[in-house]
Amino acid sequence: MKTASKLAVLTVLVLLLAEAHISVAVTCSAIQLSPCLGAITSNSPPSSLCCRKIREQKPCLCQYLNNPNLRNYVNSPGAKKVARTCGVPYPKC
Repeated sequence: MKTASKLAVLTVLVLLLAEAHISVAVTCSAIQLSPCLGAITSNSPPSSLCCRKIREQKPCLCQYLNNPNLRNYVNSPGAKKVARTCGVPYPKC
C-alpha cells in the first residue's frame, strides 16, 4: 500500500474514532447524583465523586428542574451551593 493510501486510511480511521467519541450521549439519571445527597442536605462539602457526577449530569439539570418530582431537590439552596462549589453553573432553563 502506498504511503498516501496508508495516510488516507489512517486519517479516516482517526476521524471515525473521534466522531464515535463525540457522539457518546449522557444518560440522564437523577440517581447518578446520589453521591451529592449528603452535601446537598447538610453543610458538608461535596466529595470529588459528587462533583464528577454533577459535571457528568450537567446537560440533564434542566430536565430535572422541569420534573415536578425532582424540582425541589435540584432547586434547593444546598444543590445550588454544591453546583457552585463544584464549578458547575446553575442552569437557566
